[in-house]
Amino acid sequence: MAIHPTAVIDPKAEIDRTADIGPYVSIEGPVKIGPHCQVKAHAFLSGWTELGEGTEVHPFAVVGHLPQDFHYEGQRSYCRVGRRVVIREGVTVHRGTQPESATIIGDECFLMAYSHVGHNCVLGRGTKVYNLTLLAGHVEADERVIFSASSMVHQFTRVGKLAFVAGGARITCDVPPFMTAFGMSTIVQYNVIGMKRAGYDKAAIEEIHDAFRILYRAGLPRRKAVDRLAGMVKTDAGRALVEFIRVDSARGYCAAGSGHRRRGEAPPVVA
Repeated sequence: MAIHPTAVIDPKAEIDRTADIGPYVSIEGPVKIGPHCQVKAHAFLSGWTELGEGTEVHPFAVVGHLPQDFHYEGQRSYCRVGRRVVIREGVTVHRGTQPESATIIGDECFLMAYSHVGHNCVLGRGTKVYNLTLLAGHVEADERVIFSASSMVHQFTRVGKLAFVAGGARITCDVPPFMTAFGMSTIVQYNVIGMKRAGYDKAAIEEIHDAFRILYRAGLPRRKAVDRLAGMVKTDAGRALVEFIRVDSARGYCAAGSGHRRRGEAPPVVA
């Protein structure tokens, strides 16, 4: 274990012997740091925070600090960061508000510079939060979601697997799996490129294409659209989409958009 002599480490902290702790790092409280983690200069970790194996915390990041919530009364709550997560410069990740609740960052997530993950958020494996993105409290994102730069997501919003949130978008409603959300919570296409990169076969991609047309182009009420989809889906991707949109959401669902491209323009690359 390499701990720089200028680092300030709380005696209650548990640090694996293979972890590296850089200059002027501050670790406050019963923080647990797993094998091969790197905590770089001037980072701050506090509370009941856990870092999984191979996670990197870059300069001036704040992980596990007090939630920005007037309801928080100082009880024990958690911030759990998975394995091989990258937390870049100036990122803030706050712990849960309610007693024994947690903010959870799944394995292999990438939080880019100056993004914010609020209290009680849950990010699935491989989710990417780009620079200056703001996730309010209780946001839930499934696996491999992308939040593009400077996007903002309202509290208690759900975002489904492999969804894509465009740069500068303001998301106040749930984004179904495999869909792309732009502007003021509008869905204008499905994430075909992301699905191909994730290894989905032609049948799954075509099924999501058909589902997109039923949900956002057929003019059906949501319940009728869901019922129609439930009777036709045959792939895991289709079933995941139906399961997500069957829920009576606290925030509602993103509305259909009219499109964002001029005729002849190629679709954007959606990772």
